[in-house]
Order: sequence, then C-alpha cells, then structure tokens
Amino acid sequence: MSDTLIVLHTAIAILVIVLLIVVAKVDPVISLVIGTLYLGVAAGLGFGNTIETLVQGFADIMGEVGLLIGFGVLMGTLLTAMGALQKLVELLLRILGPRRLPYAFSAALSTIFPSIYVDVQLVLASPLARSAAPRLGRNGIAMMSGTLTAGILVGYVFVVPGLATVAIAGLLDVPLGTMLIYGTLIGPPTAVLTTFIYGRLLKYGLWNNAKDEAHFEDMVLGSPDAIAEEVREEGPAITTPEGDPSVAEDARKGTPADEAERQTAHHHTPPLYVSLSPIVVALLLIAFGAVAEAFGLEAPVIKFLGDPVFALFLGLLGAYLLAWRTLTNEHVEEAMHKGFNATGQILLITGIGGSLGAVIGETGLDKILGGFFSAEAGVPEMITILLAWVIAAILHLAIGSISVAAITAAGILAPILGSIDVPTVVLGLAIGSGALFALQVNSNFFWMFETLVGLTTQGTFKALTLVTSMASVVSLLLILALSLVV
Repeated sequence: MSDTLIVLHTAIAILVIVLLIVVAKVDPVISLVIGTLYLGVAAGLGFGNTIETLVQGFADIMGEVGLLIGFGVLMGTLLTAMGALQKLVELLLRILGPRRLPYAFSAALSTIFPSIYVDVQLVLASPLARSAAPRLGRNGIAMMSGTLTAGILVGYVFVVPGLATVAIAGLLDVPLGTMLIYGTLIGPPTAVLTTFIYGRLLKYGLWNNAKDEAHFEDMVLGSPDAIAEEVREEGPAITTPEGDPSVAEDARKGTPADEAERQTAHHHTPPLYVSLSPIVVALLLIAFGAVAEAFGLEAPVIKFLGDPVFALFLGLLGAYLLAWRTLTNEHVEEAMHKGFNATGQILLITGIGGSLGAVIGETGLDKILGGFFSAEAGVPEMITILLAWVIAAILHLAIGSISVAAITAAGILAPILGSIDVPTVVLGLAIGSGALFALQVNSNFFWMFETLVGLTTQGTFKALTLVTSMASVVSLLLILALSLVV
C-alpha cells in the first residue's frame, strides 16, 4: 500500500476516534478500539493480524505500567482516606500565611499528591481553597481557583506517579525513575510560575467578582447534595479518567451521620509526616534507582530496591498498614474499593493506547513519520518537540480528555522513536505539556471545577481554561530549555 494511503487511513482513524467521543458521546475505550481496528484492517494488516497486534500491544503496555498504575491509584485512595491533603494545607496556612499559600499549595498538589485521582483531589482540595480564599483579599477565590488548576493538572501530566505521566512513560518506554527526575524538574516550577503569572493577571483586572463567581449559598457551604445535583445537570456525558462523575459522586456522597463517622475516623489518623511517608519513601526509592543506574551501580539489591514496581508496592503496603491501624475496617475497604473501580478504566484506556501504537508500527506509518521527523530530514530538534506538543494539544482540544490525548499522542509517536534525534523523555514531557493545553467545556472536569469551586462558566474559563493554557506554554518553554542541555 502506498505511503499516501497509509497516512490517509491513519488520519481517518484518528478522526473517527475524535468524532465518536465528541459527537456520538461514545466511551473513549470503545472509540479507541474502533479506530485501532479500522486502521489495522484498512491499512492492509488483515483481520487476524489486526486483532493479534491489538492484543500484543495491549499486553506489552500492561507489562510496563499495569502494576504501577494500580499500586499508585490504590495508594492515593488510602492517602485520601487518611486526610493527608487537608492536613498539609492546614499546615501550610499556619506556617506560610495566606499570601504565600497559593505557591506552596500548587507546588504541594503537583509534587506530593499526583497519585490521588484528580477529580477526588479536586473534591478534597476545593473546600480548603474556598476556606482560605477570604484571607487572600478581593481576588481570593480567583487566586485559589487558578492554584487548584495549576497544582492538580500539572502534577497529573508531569510528576510520578501521576497517571498520565506513568502512561506516557510506559508507552514511550521511558524508565520511571528517569521520568521522575525530569518531570520533577518541569512540573513544580511550571505550577509555581503559572500561579505567579496568573496572580499578576488578576492584579491587572482579569477577574470580575460579580460575573465570574457564582454567589450561591450552597457553594459557600459546600453542600454535597447541591454540588452533586449541579454536576448531574450540567456535566457532559463523556467519562474520562480525569473527570469520572461516578468517582466524584462517591467522594461527595454521605449523610450527616456518615460525615460524622468520617470525621471521627480522621480524628485518629496519624500525623502528617507519617501519613505522607508512604509516597515519599516510594518516590525516594524510584529516584535512588535512577541515580544508581546513571552511576552504573548494578548490584541486584540496588536494582530490587530501586525498581518502580517494588517502590510503589512498598508505598501501597505502608499506606495500607497505616490506614488499617488508624481507620475502621469499613473505611479501609471503602477506600480500596474506590481504588479498584478507578483503576479499571485507566488501565483499559492506557492499554488501548499501546494497541494503537502497535498497529501503527505494523502499518509502516512509523517509517513514514520517522523519515519526516528524523535528523536526516533536516527537522531541528526544537521543531520536533513543538510538533509533539501540537499533536497532543490538538487531540486534547478535540477529545476533551488530557489522559486520552496524551495516550493517543504517545501511541502515534512511540513507533518512530528510533528515528527521532530527541531524548525520549523530553518527547514524553512535550506530549504531557501539549495534552494540558486549554482544558474546556468538552471535559467533565470543567463542569466539576465550575460547580465545586463555585464559579460561573466565564470564571471557569479564566481559572481553568486560561490557566491550563498558560501552564502548557510555560512548561513547553521549560522543556525546550531542558532540551538544550540533555
């Protein structure tokens, strides 16, 4: 088959995926499978070989990241159950005061808590942000809203064990320790710089309290029933890993008696430094493994301790033991149940991203794109990074899901990595940066954010869409600068 036809069928497959998700409201998992099957059959792989390639691609990526995602999500749900995020914000407020809180808050959300499912992170953090907002002055809600955006979503795409980060690393075959080191160089600075720039814009009159804030009493009080009803009425039907209405609904559910029981359970939870120790230990072990590999330390015990699967399992085990000792059995089982529910769809979407990449590799498109991106083709390194960013950004604008856009972009580019004269980790960061661009109304997270924080749609465009756009551009500039020295 000619190169032109292969490119055409690939473009049709991506368009089919986008239209199914956006127009027909088909679940992303089903849409990705349909697009992948079409590409394999239309590009001449045949029915049998298409299925075999799809299955093999799924198996390969699950071997890379399946356990990592599962362990990370479960650890995050247990940290949530122990109230670690609330305790950290309260500590930051006491130590730093309200003026420095936004910067510390965004850095903490992006660095320490990416393992928490992002909609649950939003449910937990939004009341804390609203309670701190009056102490920041006239634009307090505006500032804390932008801080939530920068912290939660930047961590999701750059910082291990953020789910989009782990998925990108697995699809591009980047060691997780390497992704941790480079992602930490990009993620927290992006969150803090974006928060700073957004704060400057607020000082120049970006925000209009009357038009941008929803002055509802239920929003001030954070009524779970009002919030859940608002999301049901306004939220779109698409379900994506970073905006799963069912997970958010579970996080908001509860009668007054249930809430009293939760508060009693949280009263006996461990100190903050103990609650955070599982994730801190896991990240230190992963970083240790990456540094040891860089220095050529090949001892079996070092490889064992620094292996990301062992590190995240150790973190999960520590979180489970802490929760088991400090919470009721019912609360521990509830947290684990939510973690298992959240993991399934994430693994399916990530696995199908691997299937798409495998089918692309079999069609020969990798050689066509590889010739275009390669150094021999005369494409400068920075242009290659920009193209990776643009592919992910366009997919996100069309699909409305950061994770699906990142996974699809990584699946497209993974087969041609050998032809690209750019460090793979830098390319992965560029994909994450592009997938972050301009989160807007075709995402469930947009409507959850509007309702939970208490903004109008206009205010949400400013505090969420504008801030994700700024974070995407800021991170791209940092990635381009990083590419000059790696």
